[in-house]
Amino acid sequence: MTTSDDERRPATTGVAAAGSAVAVGIGVRPDTDGGRIVRAVRAVVGDTAISCLATLDRRATEPGVLAAAATLRVVVVAFTAEQLAEVDVRHRSDRASAAVGTPSVAEAAALLAGRGELVCGRTIVDGIVIAAASVPPRS
Repeated sequence: MTTSDDERRPATTGVAAAGSAVAVGIGVRPDTDGGRIVRAVRAVVGDTAISCLATLDRRATEPGVLAAAATLRVVVVAFTAEQLAEVDVRHRSDRASAAVGTPSVAEAAALLAGRGELVCGRTIVDGIVIAAASVPPRS
């Protein structure tokens, strides 16, 4: 089941303009399967080009996260809870704050990694939190 605080998006629709990429922030529980992560990411961003998967440092080395990154052919970018907590985000979670020390993982990680604007806010697919931020073109 897909839920979003913004809106529902068809699985085949991308979230960024043609030719541009997004940084995908993910919030996952330990031992989440890589295939589930890939399906959740694609359900949200469709066929949009992905520059990286970004997440909390303690999740970045999880086998499922690494497997998803390999399948998507992207790098994993990790941030500490302190770095993530400093980012101003649309959606804050008391549950995430209590569990991992930051009120946002997916949105904050996407914004830090992408360095652009949030193009897809916190969306939950099969228990996996996904957000995406634009990646400005290189100058």
